[in-house]
Amino acid sequence: MTRIILCGCHGHMGKVITAICAKREDIKIVAGIDFNLEQASYPVYKYISESKEECDVVIDFSHPSALPSLLAYSKEKGGIPLVLCTTGYSQSDVQNLKEASKEIPIFYSRNMSLGINLLIELSKKAAAVLGDSFDVEIIEKHHNLKIDAPSGTALMIADAVKDVLPGDNTYTYDRHSQRKKREKSEIGIHSLRGGTIVGEHEIVFAGNHETISISHSAQSKDLFASGAVNAALYMHGKTAGLYDMSALI
Repeated sequence: MTRIILCGCHGHMGKVITAICAKREDIKIVAGIDFNLEQASYPVYKYISESKEECDVVIDFSHPSALPSLLAYSKEKGGIPLVLCTTGYSQSDVQNLKEASKEIPIFYSRNMSLGINLLIELSKKAAAVLGDSFDVEIIEKHHNLKIDAPSGTALMIADAVKDVLPGDNTYTYDRHSQRKKREKSEIGIHSLRGGTIVGEHEIVFAGNHETISISHSAQSKDLFASGAVNAALYMHGKTAGLYDMSALI
């Protein structure tokens, strides 16, 4: 049995994780953290430092501002693993969690979907095989309420492909102001916003007389909650280090 403290327990993702855990026998939420102190099937605290329950893993779906308290809590408790699912971390935040992973076990991914991370691994394989003989373009689609563009997942895909391609590749986000042919070193990234699209990502490798596409479509945000639960089970008992979804593939 893996015992969980769930940060952001009353948010949408927190409620989905609560429902998932209630149906499983291998994982249990022993406490929740949220500014909304309405009680659930477990006690809820405003700050993780107030919690009294012993746990094996902490799942965080709250806010980037909670990161320092989570890192401090894990260190104080002798290295309780953290599964960090919150989006919006600054570069400084990411650097801090990477530094902390030298002392404590941290699972961090900008996308908790197993399918997306499989897409990334397949894209890296394709890029390694095709090299610079194919042009690479990434297309991402999201709902009309999403603020940032391109998506963090699109950048994850681009970063992964760039790491295996030869040469010094650059990202191109907007071509309407350019009057020139496409450079071989470009990785194009394009964003579409509309309706209630949960999230769609496609990477296109365009070569001479042939095109290869790898795509993923999320039907519900609930899949990210399932990924977080699987990550928590995986992290139970892990030693210090920085882990991500590639460990589950």
